[in-house]
Amino acid sequence: MHQILLKLMLICTLISYCYGCLENFTTTSFDEGLKKLYGEENIVIEDDGNTVYLSIVNNTGGSGFISQNVYQSGLFSASIKLPSPNYTAGVVVAFYLSNNDKYEGHHDEIDFEFLGHANGQDWVLQTNIYGNGSTSRGREERYTLWFDPSEKAHKYSIFWGENRVIFYVDDVPIRENYKVNGLGGDYPSKPMSLIATIWDGSGWATNGGRFKINHEFDPFVARFSDLLIRGCASDPNQKVSNCDDVNVCGNITLQNLREYEEFRRQHLTYSYCHDKNRYNPPLPDCLVGPTGGRPS
Repeated sequence: MHQILLKLMLICTLISYCYGCLENFTTTSFDEGLKKLYGEENIVIEDDGNTVYLSIVNNTGGSGFISQNVYQSGLFSASIKLPSPNYTAGVVVAFYLSNNDKYEGHHDEIDFEFLGHANGQDWVLQTNIYGNGSTSRGREERYTLWFDPSEKAHKYSIFWGENRVIFYVDDVPIRENYKVNGLGGDYPSKPMSLIATIWDGSGWATNGGRFKINHEFDPFVARFSDLLIRGCASDPNQKVSNCDDVNVCGNITLQNLREYEEFRRQHLTYSYCHDKNRYNPPLPDCLVGPTGGRPS
């Protein structure tokens, strides 16, 4: 029995050691850790800096905010309410980490992207990871959501560690990627900023670009609240970390493990690990841990 318990604990640790700890950290107000990135006329800050509204109106190009610091690792979270359910096709809402360097061989990114919604269609969430400009080797996954993300706010979180990335929706771990031999520079390791944006992605976002943005439904407004930045701040010039260890979370429970598996069984609609047209053989990280979920 003792050996069985040890094996179960090991399985839980492999899936995630960060689940259940998000509530242990205090949130960050806008003035404490964020600043406007672009589209200032489409940004509204309320509730003493604890709520931020980003919008697209007409052809203004959207809006976004960015963290004041860059980070080497950490835990990042926000409660996000998407625009009206009537029609948001082509409208991309993103919550992500990036080093903002899109030159070949340098771009790192870890992102949540909501891909817009047309009447009668599923709400689609996409996650992706880039390292060292690996945009030609994008590690996209897409999921349907089991709730209407425009009805009320839901929590979306990213844990970024030295050797693994974990995505959460409402504290349920939905994806985990390891740094593995062979993945090498494709793992995001450069200092990155936390960024949130809303923008026009009509060319690709909703059903591959089939449904475009329609400004008759303006304004498109996304609400961000309960922003959590528990990051390891880093000097981008000296590459020196100056924060406490953020790996203070507990192990996942067996119930959480079941939630993880059930989410991927029911809601995973695309994974790069299953795409034999793009990646044959699969990328090295698809062969380690639960990254690719169950093959279809």
